[in-house]
Amino acid sequence: MDFSKIFIKNACPTRIGGQAVMSGIMMRGEDRTAVVLRKKDGTLHMKTQILKKHGSLFKIPLIRGIFVFVDSLVMGTSTLMYSAQILEDDMEEEPVDGKFSAWITEKFGSKFLWNLMLYFSVIIAIVFSVGVFIILPTAVVALCKNFTNNSIILNLIEGILRLLMFIVYIAVISLMKDIKEVFQYHGAEHKCIHAFENNKELTPENCQFFETLHPRCGTSFLMFVMVISLLLFSLLGWPNLLLRIISRLLLVPLIAGISYEILRYAGKSDSLLVKILSIPGLLLQKITTKTPDNKQLEVAIAAVKAVLVPREEPEYEGQVGLDGKPVLPEVETNED
Repeated sequence: MDFSKIFIKNACPTRIGGQAVMSGIMMRGEDRTAVVLRKKDGTLHMKTQILKKHGSLFKIPLIRGIFVFVDSLVMGTSTLMYSAQILEDDMEEEPVDGKFSAWITEKFGSKFLWNLMLYFSVIIAIVFSVGVFIILPTAVVALCKNFTNNSIILNLIEGILRLLMFIVYIAVISLMKDIKEVFQYHGAEHKCIHAFENNKELTPENCQFFETLHPRCGTSFLMFVMVISLLLFSLLGWPNLLLRIISRLLLVPLIAGISYEILRYAGKSDSLLVKILSIPGLLLQKITTKTPDNKQLEVAIAAVKAVLVPREEPEYEGQVGLDGKPVLPEVETNED
């Protein structure tokens, strides 16, 4: 792993970050987000939203990490649902609404249905994550009490099992065709941000020069969460299953806060300590990022350019060019 191509000397770190979705990318800048999707006909579809200004809690170390984590989870789920909706509308067959969805829409409106689906999806994601990566490992490792009563050893085994389960899960889904494309867009996002932070003109050729790995990646954040939880949980002793589950759930906000602060520091520093701390996350990024083609880089470039406009610029939804600017319909003229 060549750190000089990841922690690039003289680069100017920014707060721009993103998320890969099906056939596109969501970028988040200082003032707005931009979702750019490549449709079947090759055109680019974009939706921008102006971000609400954060309160003072988003400025307090450790506390801000909790709010950023929840905010990112909600926004990420919303983006995935929006991209799925646009791509579904792009298909030849119209989607058929179920009776329950039709009833909800009729009674409460389509916006209520959208919010209901969004928050339900977030709840399902949280329940799945808690069940698979918190409850299941600690329940399985309880069987190891037949071999040792050392609480530190039991907690370490639990943490290692949780980490291995997470890595295997990522590795398995990476074999799926659609997920491979998402990981290519993930690589495009990182290459484009690298190019921007190194003051290069945003062209596919310039972006291809850079690595797909980036120190501020959300994948690294998740790896920090796994490693820090392994260390903290090992200090909690080994009470009964219910207390273990409760104690782990109560520590999740603290772990998220610590992980966020490390990620912020990693994005601004190229010290030896930061490089060492970043190794697990960067290794995982070798799975979650793939080399994109130039078409995918065009999507990333359009998304970055779209979040660089002044806050005063209005929100937009519709077709855009490679420069991230709206494509206005041609005006028909009648010539005598």
